[in-house]
Amino acid sequence: MKLTLLSTLAVAAIGANAHFTMQYIWINGVDQGLNTDLRVPPNNNPVTDVTSTDLTCNVNGLSGAGVSTVSIPAGTNITFEWHQHAQRTGEDAIAGGHKGPVQVYIAKAPSTAASFNGQGAVWTKIYSSGLLNPQSQEWATDVVNAANGKHSVVIPASLPAGEYLLRAEIIALHVAQSYPGAQFYIGCAQVKITGGGNANPPKIALPGAYKAADPGITVNIYNNLQSYTAPGGPVWSG
Repeated sequence: MKLTLLSTLAVAAIGANAHFTMQYIWINGVDQGLNTDLRVPPNNNPVTDVTSTDLTCNVNGLSGAGVSTVSIPAGTNITFEWHQHAQRTGEDAIAGGHKGPVQVYIAKAPSTAASFNGQGAVWTKIYSSGLLNPQSQEWATDVVNAANGKHSVVIPASLPAGEYLLRAEIIALHVAQSYPGAQFYIGCAQVKITGGGNANPPKIALPGAYKAADPGITVNIYNNLQSYTAPGGPVWSG
């Protein structure tokens, strides 16, 4: 008990200001440039209120006015890249103490991605990775850090053509023993999918689907955690 408490306090102290943001997307291996096609928040602080509209696309993320929208074919490989500051070297991409899941959602805009606020049951989960090894306590965030802040997803080829918001999310659970404690780091990119199919995937609302009492949101990761279920339901494979 004492060791668990000390570990918790140490991680909280070390990671208190080690926040981060999504800063780049790569399309089929091609870097699009710093903050290109992204809704950029005013700072690198996390969202902690699961009922806030900030959970959608971060602070000031309900509009993409002035943000470019990149055209991609269905089936594209998208890589998201996160950093603590506007630098790619000299520090961990995300602080090592920030353990938790990595998830990606997509939502089709009724018209343009730039004018889409992402509210309501519009989000489909297309990627999720959480606790990878209970013995070593390796998390998806450790893999992202080892990859210099990067993780990737293939856009399902069956999605209909149109403009979309892509929402990547990292949930840091180092102080998630009580609510609010879990830290939601969110980045949204604006894309236009060409080609595609006619799938109608399951959808959830963000905010709406996440609850304070969800075991993937309020959880003690320092108590020999052997399994973990991320919030938001299952991944749609397309």
